[in-house]
Amino acid sequence: MKNVTKYTRNYFMPPATSLKWTQKEYITEAPTWCSVDLRDGNQALIIPMNLQEKLEYFQVLVEVGFKEIEVGFPAASDTEYTFLRTLIEQDLIPDDVTIQVLTQSREHIIEKTFESLRGAKNAVVHLYNSTSLAQREQVFRRSKEEIKDIAVSGAKMLQKYAAEVEGNFKFQYSPESFTGTEIEFALDVCNSVLDVWQPTADNKVIINLPATVSMSMPHVYASQIEFMSENMKYRENVILSLHPHNDRGTGVADAELGILAGADRVEGTLFGNGERTGNVDIVTLALNMYTHGVDPKLNLDNLPAIQEVYERVTRMTIPDRQPYAGKLVFTAFSGSHQDAIAKGMKWREQEERKHWTVPYLPVDPEDIGREYEGEVIRINSQSGKGGIGYLLEQAYGFELPPKMRETLGYKVKDVSDRSQKELMTNEIHDIFMKEFVNVDTPAALLDYTFEGKDTATTTIQVKVNGETNKWHGAGNGRLDAISNALQTELGISYKDLTYKEHAQSIGSQANAVSYVSITSDNGTVYWGCGIDPDIMNSSVKALFSAVNNLLKVEQERFAATK
Repeated sequence: MKNVTKYTRNYFMPPATSLKWTQKEYITEAPTWCSVDLRDGNQALIIPMNLQEKLEYFQVLVEVGFKEIEVGFPAASDTEYTFLRTLIEQDLIPDDVTIQVLTQSREHIIEKTFESLRGAKNAVVHLYNSTSLAQREQVFRRSKEEIKDIAVSGAKMLQKYAAEVEGNFKFQYSPESFTGTEIEFALDVCNSVLDVWQPTADNKVIINLPATVSMSMPHVYASQIEFMSENMKYRENVILSLHPHNDRGTGVADAELGILAGADRVEGTLFGNGERTGNVDIVTLALNMYTHGVDPKLNLDNLPAIQEVYERVTRMTIPDRQPYAGKLVFTAFSGSHQDAIAKGMKWREQEERKHWTVPYLPVDPEDIGREYEGEVIRINSQSGKGGIGYLLEQAYGFELPPKMRETLGYKVKDVSDRSQKELMTNEIHDIFMKEFVNVDTPAALLDYTFEGKDTATTTIQVKVNGETNKWHGAGNGRLDAISNALQTELGISYKDLTYKEHAQSIGSQANAVSYVSITSDNGTVYWGCGIDPDIMNSSVKALFSAVNNLLKVEQERFAATK
């Protein structure tokens, strides 16, 4: 990094303090959204969309709720021209949707642009020319006055051709590379264009201030926007628009602070596709507002369906950690995170609350078409008992005691660690069933009967190492009687037998589920689970499962000493 000295700050601060936006806490109303996916986004694709793909994508944008859609640069290529004509001639543009087209400040291009718009019900003609210091000096090699003249002459030509072509046209001007332009010069150019157009309340115009290249921290961009907003002529009749790019990774922050600073409108793309690091991500912006209780005025309640079309026709892939849209953004692998989410979800079931406050989940995944099972909590070697227990409860109806969740958690994490992979819910279920449920080796229950009223006595038939045995026992209750018989005949000792039961709420067959734990003389706790339509049978199976788990460890310990 020894070349750091060749870099400097190539942006320009306003001449006066512009910090009123800092007093605002959050965005209170959604801006006007303009999708530039079909122009800015499309030109950034390795393989641009063909006509049918563009038409499909346009329909998605309409369904999402965009009322302004930039459809291309029709004078730049036959493909873009044909696409626009297809939209118009096949009457594919809803009456409440305004299309937008881009043009340079060159007469033959402006003329062809208006030609392409014949028959359009509502259209924005977007005029631009670059105003930045770097572009003036290095690309155009022209003075400020010459650059301003390009903008003014373009504004006049838009008026001329709009008068000659039937249609309802709105004008837009962008000082391209605004962020690299001296702020007072940018204001001068925009005001000169406005003097030509003379906007009124019934005929407003758009001034778009793009971060064509993001050069500064977001608060600087916000201060630039506020200065322009407060010093622009005809402000009440101007729609102030933003067009942030993401070169510094701050496109969303630039847009949000720019709205606080006075912007009325935002141009961007779904999921942030665009040149270099991309345009601002409108999905993220909109859902950020949504999590603050502000209606974003876009329909994103089936985000996976939107993503499917986007990825298919653009051949782009949404990163796994992309806000809201990435497949892992709602996923918790960490044990503490899983435990908090599981408890938060349980709390919502038990307590009626108006607002969403589940830990680690800023938005309810179901609100945007995502699912809880297999998505919010996923299991690997970093996972904990809370998440594992939550998945078994949601998918299979098991309500494991907390301590049993911990024991199962260690077994699941051990499998994940050894296999070096994530475990699916069905795999966790398989581990649980194998290790804890109706375990019948080395001691298999064949039958049992009870006698007596106050003091339970039992006769059990047990098969051990291929040999069938009939054992007797007595105790304070039925389960205690069987437990005493097992300890006596198997030559084992344990204490602190605990028991829990519930009906299994998921599945076509009604089953009773019982959980039993026993504590060996060395303090190790062993768990078992029994499942059976009969509650007593499930209890006995749970006891046998716990005893068998103890026996397996004792046998392994005995074999290790030989």
